[in-house]
Order: sequence, then C-alpha cells, then structure tokens
Amino acid sequence: MTTHQYQSPSLPINVPSKAPAPASLYPVSRVSGSPPDISDTSTTAGSRTSAGFSYGSGSIGGDYESSSVSYSGVDVVDILNDRMQDVFDPTPLDKGLAMQAQTSGQLNAKQRELLELQALAQRRLKGVRATFNDGIKVARETKRDLEWTQKRVNALKTKAEKAFPDEYRRSAKKYTLDD
Repeated sequence: MTTHQYQSPSLPINVPSKAPAPASLYPVSRVSGSPPDISDTSTTAGSRTSAGFSYGSGSIGGDYESSSVSYSGVDVVDILNDRMQDVFDPTPLDKGLAMQAQTSGQLNAKQRELLELQALAQRRLKGVRATFNDGIKVARETKRDLEWTQKRVNALKTKAEKAFPDEYRRSAKKYTLDD
C-alpha cells in the first residue's frame, strides 16, 4: 500500500520590501469604521490533521472583509489614542519628570551658590592683592630706610675713627662688632 502525502497549495503572500515605503502608502485619514474585535477563535481557523492542514470557513481577513456594516466618520488616530491611554501608565514618567525638575532645581541652586562663592573669592582676592601690594610697598620703604641708616652709621663710624683714633681703637677692642 502506497501512502500519498497531501500538500496544501501555496497561497500568495505579500511581503513588504526592505526599502522604505513612501509616506503616501500609509495615509492617515478617516476610515469607514473601527475594526471589529477579533476573538481568539477567529484567529485559529485551521486545524491540524494527519494529512496536513484543513481549513475552515472562517479566517481573519474573511471575517473582516465580509462585514457589511457601514461605519461613518471614525478617526483611527482617536481610537488608537484612546487605546494607548488605556494601556499606558504615565505615573513613572511623571515621577521621572518630577525627579528631573527637582534635580534641575538643585543644580541651578548649586550653580548660583558657586557663582556667589566665586564672586566672594574674587572680592577676597582683590583685598589680598591690595594688602600684598601694600606689604611690598612697606617692605621696599623699610629696605630703603635700612640702607640709608647703614650708610649713615658707616659714615659716622668713619668720622669717629678719623676724629678720635685712640678712643676708637680702645672701644673697638672692648666692643667688637661683626660687620
């Protein structure tokens, strides 16, 4: 006994190309109605048998296309927005935005604080520079005064040595000064 295996006929399938389709192929417009809810039973129209697949009368496309109800003025975008609002929970996004706003506020406060500290540091630096410049001026004046005093002492020493040589030698032996 020979067994014959039944092969189902191949059906044409539209395969989208990998190239991007022009925007005109997917217009956003009003359609004649909302799509019907597809139940789980309509999606499983075929059943497995030992000889292959057998197809029932119902199919996804057939049920939708064979619907004879006329819909008027239904906006697909509105329907999708309504469904998205039912599914999407904005709470985590709101929490994230609140946290971002708080962090941004804290960063702005720190930025202002840094600018205030920078201005304070610049004012202090100006004060320190003024004090330093005054100190340099005083140090130069003191050096000039010390040099004048040293010259005056040397001149007096030379004058005393010439005027009173004996007394100068005795005092030099008694009070030795390091030059």
